[in-house]
Amino acid sequence: MRLDRILLAACLAAALTACTTTGTDPGPNPRVAKSDNAQEGARVHTELAQSYMQNGDLQGALTKLNKALSFDPNFVPAHTVMAVLDERIGNQAEAEKHYRKAVALAPDKGDTNNNLGAFLCKTGRGTEAAQYFQKAVTDPFYQTPALAWTNAGRCVESGGGDVAAAEEDYRKAIALDPQNAEALLRISSLLFQQNDAFRARAFLQRYDALEQPSPAGLKLGHDIELRLGNKDAARNYSRRLQSQFPDSEQARAIDSTASQ
Repeated sequence: MRLDRILLAACLAAALTACTTTGTDPGPNPRVAKSDNAQEGARVHTELAQSYMQNGDLQGALTKLNKALSFDPNFVPAHTVMAVLDERIGNQAEAEKHYRKAVALAPDKGDTNNNLGAFLCKTGRGTEAAQYFQKAVTDPFYQTPALAWTNAGRCVESGGGDVAAAEEDYRKAIALDPQNAEALLRISSLLFQQNDAFRARAFLQRYDALEQPSPAGLKLGHDIELRLGNKDAARNYSRRLQSQFPDSEQARAIDSTASQ
């Protein structure tokens, strides 16, 4: 289940001072300046926290995030990064608290709703998660609605829900982003599981054309072609899998089957 990338652009709106009939410059507004300084401090420390996390320094990241929230307790990206950090260290209760805080502060934003939905799905609350995915895609300014539709489909699948509903979610994701590798792979797998190997192959070929090979994709290609009776094509997928991902679980599975 994928979260949105956290973008911390410095896009704070400039404060507008009221016009006066005398033309006298009233000078900077202390209250606005203080608010801008607080948000800038929160932004800088949140960005540093992300860098520390990428380098594996989780303690340093936590320190910076606490500092960011001391500057601005309502800085949404800080709550989102804190939630990701809490997930990484296994503190699920705190992660949920910060994801929910981000949504409370930005209730109409696609990324905050998608992130909370993804978390809820991972923790087995698919029905509640669906509400947040639906909310995410209603944001007209959300840049990655295909991600939310993909997450929604995976959530339906993982919860043992209606496969037709999951397929529809993946189709919506692909309609928005025809190069959505995850949605293409997931719908191909879903169709294969329903014994629709021909349509499964069509979606997998689109996935394969993206040249983003994965063990799961190559194994699925092998299985699809084998079911369709195309042994040469199946062997080609097998060779690619064993060449590119020799230590993968999927490569071992094919080796085991071939040796039987």
